[in-house]
Amino acid sequence: MDYTTILVNLRKIVRSVNLESKRVEKEFGVSIPQLLCLHYLINQPEYQSTITGIANYLNLNLSTVTGIISRLEAKHFVARLPKAGDRRKTSVILTAQGFELLKKTPELKHQQLNKKLSKLTEKELTDLNRSLQWIVTCFELDNESASPLITIDDFASYDPLEKTPLN
Repeated sequence: MDYTTILVNLRKIVRSVNLESKRVEKEFGVSIPQLLCLHYLINQPEYQSTITGIANYLNLNLSTVTGIISRLEAKHFVARLPKAGDRRKTSVILTAQGFELLKKTPELKHQQLNKKLSKLTEKELTDLNRSLQWIVTCFELDNESASPLITIDDFASYDPLEKTPLN
């Protein structure tokens, strides 16, 4: 096998993720992380969670999730409510508008991938992970932090020339 086939396949994956992110943003006015936040809330008791719960689910830091919640709140897809019994804490709750948005949006590529990965055997998962880890090592990305999903936001917040996050 020619190694360029592997490079082409990697490029297809990156391009697909970028295109999906742009399409979702254009068609529905939300980013993939915002949409994942809504998906998380719809599966929670009483459609609500703490920001920490959302951050843990998305594997993102609290300041990033606070920004996601603020943008969703501005669009009326979520609301922040004082937590019963402790007004210092707030809950993020899915609104009717957020629920309606979720009914319109398609299944995301990473959700499709999750379903397919869950059907693999332990050996297949181990082999796939070993191959991906080899690529990570080749790119010298072993010490990079990452959430379990790739979005256009990941590229927008990073300056490849400086190799530093943009703030």
